[in-house]
Amino acid sequence: MRRSEFPTTEMSLNHLPSIVQHLPDTDIYLRPRLFVVVVMRRDELASLIDSTLLRADATPRDVEALCVDAMEYGFRCVCVNPVYVALASRLLRGSGVGVCTVVGFPLGATLPEVKAYEAARVIEEGADEVDMVMNVGALKAGNYELVLRDIRGVVEAAHQNDALVKVIIEAGYLTDEEKVAACKLAQKAGADFVKTSTGFGPTGATIHDVRLMRKTVGDAMGVKAAGGIRTLQDALAMIEAGANRIGTSRAVDVIRGLKP
Repeated sequence: MRRSEFPTTEMSLNHLPSIVQHLPDTDIYLRPRLFVVVVMRRDELASLIDSTLLRADATPRDVEALCVDAMEYGFRCVCVNPVYVALASRLLRGSGVGVCTVVGFPLGATLPEVKAYEAARVIEEGADEVDMVMNVGALKAGNYELVLRDIRGVVEAAHQNDALVKVIIEAGYLTDEEKVAACKLAQKAGADFVKTSTGFGPTGATIHDVRLMRKTVGDAMGVKAAGGIRTLQDALAMIEAGANRIGTSRAVDVIRGLKP
């Protein structure tokens, strides 16, 4: 991926067509006083996407269709509810597409021991990555010891089986100070990623939150943006802000925005 920034002026905007025609696989989105030209191959973007299906009414047929699309476009993972991990793992075996699932989802208000057990079980079923929801209420109450124990139990269960852990902080419920604290606790617990949202909370991913999370964890962890990402422009804006994983239920719509 390459990116270039230019001041947004009437003259520069008028010259966009001449700039873009020389850049293959290009997309453009605007920020205040800047336009950003992002050059990314479709396979590069696909490798950052977790194609997601977490609806309560999802059926095995829906999961099968999700997996077919994931193999066609080369997405990083499919993200499905725990009950469908075994099915997705079987369908995707040997394809290079991973299986991600969720733990303590969507509220995070589950006992730490239950989350750790759930993580171990979904990994037995074939999950390669686990997106856990942290205990949001405990964080807001300042009970950092419980938050840390909650995350660490899942991390230990996952890492002993070579699975990744992403900690969903559900940023829409948190102040900026609490978001920073959540990211630091996830980092201290040994998680691999922090993630903005479940998609079931009050807000989805925002550029502000992604930037803050990336600033907090630095390069030592991944940052996954999820919730409300429906277009190519949405995804690229999150990547530019610091995300290196995108969770979206509109993965095919996003990827089709780039030329093959």
